[in-house]
Amino acid sequence: MHTPRNRFCLSLAAVALTLTFPASRLRAQAATGEMPPPPPHAKQIHLKHVLVIGQTKGFEHDSVSAAMAAIYNMGEQSGLWDTEMRTDTELLTKKDLGRNAKNLNYFDAIVFTSTTGELDMDDSQKADMMSFIHDDGKGFVGIHAALDTNYKWPEYGEMIGGWFDQHPWMTFNAPIINEAPDFPAVRHFPHEFVKYDEIYQPKDWSRDKVNVLLSLDASKLDYNNNPRIHRQDHDFAVAWSKMYGKGRVFYSTLGHTEEAWHDPDIRKMYFEAIKFVLGMTDGSTASHPKPAAQ
Repeated sequence: MHTPRNRFCLSLAAVALTLTFPASRLRAQAATGEMPPPPPHAKQIHLKHVLVIGQTKGFEHDSVSAAMAAIYNMGEQSGLWDTEMRTDTELLTKKDLGRNAKNLNYFDAIVFTSTTGELDMDDSQKADMMSFIHDDGKGFVGIHAALDTNYKWPEYGEMIGGWFDQHPWMTFNAPIINEAPDFPAVRHFPHEFVKYDEIYQPKDWSRDKVNVLLSLDASKLDYNNNPRIHRQDHDFAVAWSKMYGKGRVFYSTLGHTEEAWHDPDIRKMYFEAIKFVLGMTDGSTASHPKPAAQ
């Protein structure tokens, strides 16, 4: 015979099962004597480990939290990766930190979610992060303002592909061309489409060093009296892939607004981008000329 404490515990268990499984399913299982299966999270095995960094030392984007939460949820819901979210840079090291703290040896990819300014990293951390990508063949995804950070760190610019140099049209209905319809992170986009977002103009950037996936449709842009336009070639990349040594790199300027992270197209792009840099899917990193139509 159960004590009151045991009856209370059993009642809680029954409530938990009722919340987890429909009543009709419980009745059917009771009739057959079948035990209900464990909840999905109990048997979920994450294949990879992703470190998301949201430190900002410059402009503060409202979308940082939304981006970090989206990446966490993508990994949790798919079961493909678990996510460590930090607004500091302590884990960007290969040193043993103790205290049950993870370091770069644990992770398979890094995601910078609109980081800005000069991040709090010493020389050994910078060397470890570059080695993580270049030598260990791990992945890197840069979201929006990841291009607006670490200007005093030349290797970072080489790794990601360049730096921020203004956003000539601020946040606007950006006319975008899909230059790589076979690439996993952008194949769901049509050839031409519009997204309301803030498109960065990159500097110290060359199409010859990256595989441009998405770009602005130069024929549909307003160039009149705009002092922020610095690229005379009118080549404004919106997303690209590249290699840095053995490591895969993906960057996109999309994701400036909080609302962008409710857009299934943007979420799918970054979901597939993370899979790409983790080596779960394949896509080209070879450069190609600007399409003639632009």
